[in-house]
Amino acid sequence: MIGNRVTHRVVDGVRIPGTWRPAFIRNGHHHLIDLFIYADGLIGCWELVTVEEFEEKLRTGWVATTVPEGAVAAAPGMGEWKFSEPRHWTAPDELVAEIRDTIDQLNDRPDSTARCLAAVDVFLADRTEENRAAARTAFLAVPKSQRHWALDDWDTKAWQLRVLVAGPGGHTYMFPREPAVTQERYDEALAYFEERARRRDEPKARVPAAGPAVVYAPAVRLHPTLSPKRVADPGRLGLRNEYPAPVTIGNVTHASVTHAYWALSIAEPAVREAIAAADTYNKARMLAREARLRDGWEQARTGFMTRLLRAKYDQHPELAEILLGTDDATLVYNDVDCDSAFWGDNSGRGRNWTGRLLELVRSELHMRRAGFPGL
Repeated sequence: MIGNRVTHRVVDGVRIPGTWRPAFIRNGHHHLIDLFIYADGLIGCWELVTVEEFEEKLRTGWVATTVPEGAVAAAPGMGEWKFSEPRHWTAPDELVAEIRDTIDQLNDRPDSTARCLAAVDVFLADRTEENRAAARTAFLAVPKSQRHWALDDWDTKAWQLRVLVAGPGGHTYMFPREPAVTQERYDEALAYFEERARRRDEPKARVPAAGPAVVYAPAVRLHPTLSPKRVADPGRLGLRNEYPAPVTIGNVTHASVTHAYWALSIAEPAVREAIAAADTYNKARMLAREARLRDGWEQARTGFMTRLLRAKYDQHPELAEILLGTDDATLVYNDVDCDSAFWGDNSGRGRNWTGRLLELVRSELHMRRAGFPGL
């Protein structure tokens, strides 16, 4: 099975996804290797082979699923050891079945478990013995190592599935000598699958907590204006940091978020006062560029900007309404500073931190409006 083991190989410039699992190759000693399985059906076991060629290597013992008592095994670059009381989990045919399943998974095709559950759905929709037999055949085609997890249910470990395909009076494949499945036990299995179908369909009517799954969120671009002026209805211009919406921090009122940001960044109090009193945000920025920054400003600047944006939209409810009006859109902030690869988007080359922090503040405003308690 794939799990988190992901690899690939490149063929004629095409990336072929793959995965791997451990296996033994018997060449004198038993050598522990990574057995690579690729989406195009090739298997790497010291050479690339097809599934059919791999089956032949299993038949001849070149690839081993068992090792005898006292056999010597080696792991490249690690060492070697002898086996004592070896136990084995996978027979050759089971290994091939798992590999075929893995190839299906790498190609986003239904594997044996998915085919089994599809056959079960057919039986549940039309409960004939013929459909039950087909479901049982599909279940037995699932590798034994995977049958416990066919329902992705750690509690039942597919017991309900075994009962369902056996049917009343039948026996599960694990314990042929046990008493036959009773009608009561079979009815419990039916009820399990009916509830499972209900739970499976229920999420379709709900939006997950992380939000609806979309490939790309809608985007709103916040373009700069060279000389913004305060107006009654600024629209999205009001979301710009340089828009003249005074922000009070402590005992000082700054003409805009930009004024406040540059003032707070500077070490000398006199320069901070000059920046706060600057006629335009351009003058504020130029004064800051010629002064010495606070120690540690680069590490703290995102925290400062977050507090400034919260202050702006708390102190200007009409601008908060404009921000809320962008709903859940991605906010792309085009910075006026051509060298601002941190705060602006810069045609996709910047980090867009201003846009990201605006989205954070917007979410906090939505949280408050919805009446969620503060954390």
